[in-house]
Parts: sequence; C-alpha cells; structure tokens
Amino acid sequence: MKAAAPARQRQLTARTRHVDRDVDVLATLPAKGFAWWHDGWGFVADGVLGRVPASHVDEALSDIAVDDEVQAPGTGPIAVGAMPFDLAADPSTTAEMVIPAVVMGQGDDGRTWVTHIDADPRVSPCDLERPYSRDGEAPERFDVSVVMSRSEWACVVATALEGIAEGRLKKVVLARQVIVSANADFSLADVVSYLCRENPRCYVFAMDGLVGASPELLVQRRGDAVLSRPMAGTVTLSDDGADHDGTDHDDVLQWLASSRKNRWEHRLVVDAVVERLASRCLDRPRVSRPDVEVFSDLAHIVTNVEGNLAPPAPSALGLALELHPTPAVAGEPTEPALELISRLEPRRRGRYGGPVGWVDARGDGEFAVALRCAQVHANRAVLYAGAGIVAGSTWETEWQETQAKLEPMLKALTCH
Repeated sequence: MKAAAPARQRQLTARTRHVDRDVDVLATLPAKGFAWWHDGWGFVADGVLGRVPASHVDEALSDIAVDDEVQAPGTGPIAVGAMPFDLAADPSTTAEMVIPAVVMGQGDDGRTWVTHIDADPRVSPCDLERPYSRDGEAPERFDVSVVMSRSEWACVVATALEGIAEGRLKKVVLARQVIVSANADFSLADVVSYLCRENPRCYVFAMDGLVGASPELLVQRRGDAVLSRPMAGTVTLSDDGADHDGTDHDDVLQWLASSRKNRWEHRLVVDAVVERLASRCLDRPRVSRPDVEVFSDLAHIVTNVEGNLAPPAPSALGLALELHPTPAVAGEPTEPALELISRLEPRRRGRYGGPVGWVDARGDGEFAVALRCAQVHANRAVLYAGAGIVAGSTWETEWQETQAKLEPMLKALTCH
C-alpha cells in the first residue's frame, strides 16, 4: 500500500487591519518587544515567528502571503532588529532580524492598525491591544559608575591624535560607557514613552533591551527613492538658551556652521555615504547644503543625501548593511579606525553604533544609527556615547560632548 504524503504546511499570511478604537500604541510595548517611533508615527511588535540571518530576510518575508487593507509604512509582514557594530571584532554577536507575530502601529494620519501573522485567520498569536502593566514598583534610587575615567579618556584620545598626526587616520570615533544600577527593574515601556515625549524628532527604538533615541537616519527606502541623513560636527548646548560658558544659542549654532574643523569632519561622512550609494543609484545622489539642527542639548551638522535606486534595488536592510559603518561611528579610513577602536576601548560596543530599524516585504524600511542608547537588563543599564576625534580635538571638549550625549538616556532612566 502506498504511503500517504505528509500534510503540506499552510502558508503564513500577514493580515493588516485598521483598529476602530483609540489605543495608546506605546503603552502596549511588552518587556521583550520591539518599538520604532519617529515624529508622531511608528509601531510596537511582539512575538517571534523566527530569527533570520540578515542575508535571508528578504527571502523569508517574500514567503509570507499578504492581506493588507492599510498599505502604509510598516504594514504587512516586516522584520525588525538591531545589528552589531562590528561582527568581525565580536564573534559572539550575529547579524539577524526578527519577524514578529503581531505589530500594532499608528500612521501619520493618527489612525491605528494591527498586523497578525498566522496560518489560520481565526488565531491571534499574541495580543498587543491591552496596555502593558509593570511588575513591582518603579526604581527610585540609582547608582552611576563610569567604565573609563577622565584620565583614561585623556590617554585614549591622545593615542588617537598620535595616529592622526602620523597620517594613519583622518578620524576615529571613540566611545565610552556608563553603568546605571537601580533598586528596581527598569520599565522598557516607560523609558520609550519618555524618549518619545522628550525627543520627538529622533528615532526612538527598543530591541531586546537596547533602547535609545537616535537623531541620525542611516537610510530610508520608499520604492526606488533612497534617503540618508549623515551627521557629524557637534556642539553642546544648555537648557537656558546659552551654552555652558554663557554664550547665546544663536552664536553657538553659527559657530558650528562656520567651524572649519567640524565642517571637514562632517564632509568625511557625507562623502563616504555618497560614494557607497552612488553604485546603487541611477544617477549621482543629490546632496543638500549642510544645515545645523538641534536635538535636546546638542546641535549637529546635517546633510540630506537622496537618490533613485537602479534595478534591482537592494532592500532597506541591504542598503543599511552596505552603508555601515560610516565615518560617523567608526572613522576614516574604516579599517584602521576599527582596529584602533578595538584596541583602545575597554569593552565591546555590542549593538551601539550599529544599524537599528525595520524592513518590509516590499524592501521598504528605515534604519537609524543606534546612538543615545543603553542596553537594559532588569535593574542595570549600560549607556553608550562617542565622539569623533580629528586633528584639533581635545580630550576635554570630547569628554564634554560624550557627557551631553549621555544625558537623554540618563534622564529617561531616572526622571520619568
């Protein structure tokens, strides 16, 4: 008697529908969920259908059927994730993305939608439609410790400047870490909500405990249109309309805009982004005039780099991996900068400085650079901040810059 053929596994389907009631999307974020929020729109995700190597994400998403009544950014099947800064230097980390089982989002029109992925339309694999409730009390006492002292920072900056003076480097980005311990577990939903309120122009993200509010868009793809917003060149500001030595904000911003050192540092990043995108575009990418933008207590020089992708166009994830690491987070040239970072920084960066974001089945998506962030586990958080070292840098100024870059996460962890 002929053996019966094994039953064929039913294809997964991503079903996206509008939600006909008011939902505080951010309040539904679970402790191990994913969040992405920028300028009033975004989504949270939960459930793990699979963890997929970055090189297989496009194929995995294309295998999922789509029933999408909303047709907006982030709807249908998506993959989300945060990539490590340097896979070669840290073999314990992997470049992979998560395909979530359920995603709830809010469009730029203010309407809420939800996507469920399952073989059976009658089954919801998990529920994001109820507010997440914290277990226990919020933390009230905090202990802050530095991984690298001021004197140690001065030494590593001096070593970097020696390499620059000898011509081996044009720039290297050095980072340091601060550890915050609390008397109770941190709430991811509380931290994300605070960051969204206080940093509306940043890309707020959370992934496997990595949470932050980054000002820098690595890449966005919509159809054949690609956009990157490289940032470099920084000045610190204070809350009272003046910088720390009493100078008016407008004067400080004008100084940054005209600073030869900062504009040159910025140009290194822009040139690298343009060169890497040029091979993927129909024509030379369009480059805007550099502008100065303010994010909380920091101002950065920003340039828009835009282009139209030539077919076959890489997905947003593919573009992010081709662009990373830019001189904004590593240095120039790349390989000597990465070698020096590995030698001088006392601990691995993990996912700090790597691409974080999402991609959908169409190949569209967004990835930011994982900056102004912390790796949170229970009642402990490791915060990261870096500064670009170029000729003319001083360790005191770069220390002050890293202090200012740590402030948004310190406040999010301790002030909400």
